[in-house]
Amino acid sequence: MKIILNQDVVHLGEEGDVVEVKDGYARNYLLPTKTAVIYNKANAALFKSRAAAIEKRKAEKRAASASLKERLDNVSLTIVVPAGESGKLFGSVTSAMVQAELQKAGFEIEKKKIEVATHAIKMTGVYTIVVHLYENDLSHIKLTVMSEAEKIAADRAKAEAEAKAAEEAAAASAAAEAETEVESAEEAPIEEASSEEAPAEEN
Repeated sequence: MKIILNQDVVHLGEEGDVVEVKDGYARNYLLPTKTAVIYNKANAALFKSRAAAIEKRKAEKRAASASLKERLDNVSLTIVVPAGESGKLFGSVTSAMVQAELQKAGFEIEKKKIEVATHAIKMTGVYTIVVHLYENDLSHIKLTVMSEAEKIAADRAKAEAEAKAAEEAAAASAAAEAETEVESAEEAPIEEASSEEAPAEEN
């Protein structure tokens, strides 16, 4: 069936695009949800009259997508999941799990735009998640999958490193203060005793 999209649809097209889809997909989803309308002369003329407004919205979406991509490309996520000693997960990482972590980081991304190869993420490790943005823009996010035991060990190591850094900083600060005190003492002026004797008192 030939339709005109009323809004952007991932992997299908953008607002105003004329596309061919299966009849069932159109009748059961696209048309009832008003995501698209049937292609005919009247609807084609309507969309032609709205072409300038549609193009303006597309330009705004491109700008927003470029800004979002720049921010997302610097994001690193960590997901802690139950796993065996070998690192094999008791389950798999899903796009919904990634979406929840992105939400915690302040990003509202539709689940259908997050590409997670669930068949591949069956072990702990570091992976790359693809997020589909506007048009052909893609963002690549670093995802670290850790077991609960690895998370505990990592937290302990981080705490120990922070404690050691704090001790070293305190020691360096104390040494600097001591050195300043020594320098101040060395630079302090020494009062010299007068060589002239006080005059004798007359009777």
